[in-house]
Amino acid sequence: MKKIFLVLAIIMIGSWASAQKYYGEKINADGAIAVSQLPTLMKGKEKLETKLTGKIESVCQKKGCWMQLDLGNGQKMRVKFKDYAFFVPKNAAGKTAIIEGVAFKETIDVATLKHYAEDAGKSKEEIAKITQPKEEINFEARGVIIK
Repeated sequence: MKKIFLVLAIIMIGSWASAQKYYGEKINADGAIAVSQLPTLMKGKEKLETKLTGKIESVCQKKGCWMQLDLGNGQKMRVKFKDYAFFVPKNAAGKTAIIEGVAFKETIDVATLKHYAEDAGKSKEEIAKITQPKEEINFEARGVIIK
């Protein structure tokens, strides 16, 4: 009976460990706040070192070189990866992420917005509608956990 319990415990621990994937620096979930709180925390600040958790809305479909998290206010936050040193799986949309790094305010020019739209697989018509730069809160992650 003890052997069965031990085997079940090992299986449970193994499945829990495999349910989380780490990218970039090894981080943990301790102290992560909901990404929806970020706009309030950023008021009056240009940059903020923080750890966030939220649902992945989309991922770059070319390489997995960026992902977007929903800020909960109708806007999305683009997450790029420090020094372009790692990528995330292209099929990670819908999963929960924990990210650690720096949030910052940024104005994205039209050419870059069009590039992102192309990476996301948008149609030529949707890309042609992008005509104005956009102010965004974005994030440079040094470590990511995907559950």
